[in-house]
Amino acid sequence: MTRSIADQTVAELGGRLSVLTRQQKDHIELDRLLRQLDGAEATAQGQVLLRIYRLVFPHAFAEESVLWPVMRRVLPDGHELTLQVEQEHQEVNELVTALETLHADDPQREAVLARLVEVLREDVRDEEDELLPRLQQLLGPARLRGLGLAWEVLRRTAPTRAHPVVARRPPGNVIAALPLSVLDRLRDVADAAVLRGPGRGAPVLRSVSTGLGALAHRIEGLPVMRRGEDPSTGRAGF
Repeated sequence: MTRSIADQTVAELGGRLSVLTRQQKDHIELDRLLRQLDGAEATAQGQVLLRIYRLVFPHAFAEESVLWPVMRRVLPDGHELTLQVEQEHQEVNELVTALETLHADDPQREAVLARLVEVLREDVRDEEDELLPRLQQLLGPARLRGLGLAWEVLRRTAPTRAHPVVARRPPGNVIAALPLSVLDRLRDVADAAVLRGPGRGAPVLRSVSTGLGALAHRIEGLPVMRRGEDPSTGRAGF
């Protein structure tokens, strides 16, 4: 019987450099941020959401680029297992994209936000209780540490915003990484400055962020960015 990685020590997970330890650490931080989001006022909510995006999207990108291809190679049911999580990742992208179009007082916003939190928690449970323990059974500590290094490199250079059009699998997501990561991280800087205080430069920074978002949308719409996509995680209309 497999044990959830949430219940294991760092030593059991293969050491602090293991990809399992890194995953566990991110999941703990996500739980903290989701609890902080609950009941936060509008301005504080925006700041917490930005931190969630900067955690969740690079984390998922690194999984889809590094971990899930390995699982599809070593597990007989790897395709089905990873596809379920990729579908959850796609829904997160769709929900965040929808959330960014809704004003703070929009009556639909609360339901979209609640569903986002629900899917994020479902994703963590699926990974901790099923996918990652299955990977742990097949790979030794040295391999887990090697995957941890590759995962960390990808995570630190990955896009930080929702891109529902981009493939959830290589090569599309890998091709999209560099241009979208640069645009997303510039947008993060602009949005963080606006959230810290209104200031006279806020309208300019909002325009910059909007422009960067529009450029990212045009780039992610390129056909090459959708290569490798499973039909069930493709965005309708593209």
